[in-house]
Amino acid sequence: MNPIFVFSTDCKLENWQVVDDIVMGGRSNGKLSLNSDGNGVFKGNVSIENNGGFSSIQLNLDAVTTVKDQVIELQLKGDGSSFQFRIKAAKYDRHSYVYDFKTTGKWETILVPLNKMYPSFRGYTLDIPNFDQSQIERIGFLKASKKNSAFQLEIKSISISAAL
Repeated sequence: MNPIFVFSTDCKLENWQVVDDIVMGGRSNGKLSLNSDGNGVFKGNVSIENNGGFSSIQLNLDAVTTVKDQVIELQLKGDGSSFQFRIKAAKYDRHSYVYDFKTTGKWETILVPLNKMYPSFRGYTLDIPNFDQSQIERIGFLKASKKNSAFQLEIKSISISAAL
């Protein structure tokens, strides 16, 4: 298992970027902070006003090399709702590769097979293959909703490992 990002009380969050639907006129708001345990806390409110409906965080990386059948391991605790884990092979790609997951409200490990991550652009699935690239240059989480709702996702770590 190779860590991609591990949250801790002394980690720096300034390279993480919040991207909300305000880029399209929406009114959602999210933020990322550290709690007293050193975990990253992505929380906020999704608003469907003005055709909004999402909040996200993302981090550009020095290229993380990937090989076929690897798995991303997320250690996190959600609020019981669904989220997306998102990656880009190159930070300037327009599309992302997406994996949807539902949280239980308890600490859990979510295993994300890279080859199950589907290509998406602005909420639409693209007609190209699932992730089959040799690197990752951006990671992130997205909360989307079709109704006004608060959300919270507490994150310990994001790692990459060999296939299951």
